Amino acid sequence: MRALRIAAAVEALSLAALLVNLVTVHVQAVSSLLGPLHGTAYLAIIVLTLTGPAAAAPGARWRSAVPGVGGLLVLRRVTARQPS
Repeated sequence: MRALRIAAAVEALSLAALLVNLVTVHVQAVSSLLGPLHGTAYLAIIVLTLTGPAAAAPGARWRSAVPGVGGLLVLRRVTARQPS
């Protein structure tokens, strides 16, 4: 679960940084660095969801495939199902 939280944070933050870079100065070096980082975090979320306990939550698998915020959606779904 911890790896999924980290990957979700990296995915969301890298997407935000990419979008800010796109609408402001559009530095190619930033895109070259953050693009692959965002893609790797996206794929890590899908793999972690399919292989981890998060897959037991209904709807978690398809939520993990949503680009940009899939990790956050999976975390929300998994934590909503856990007893308090």
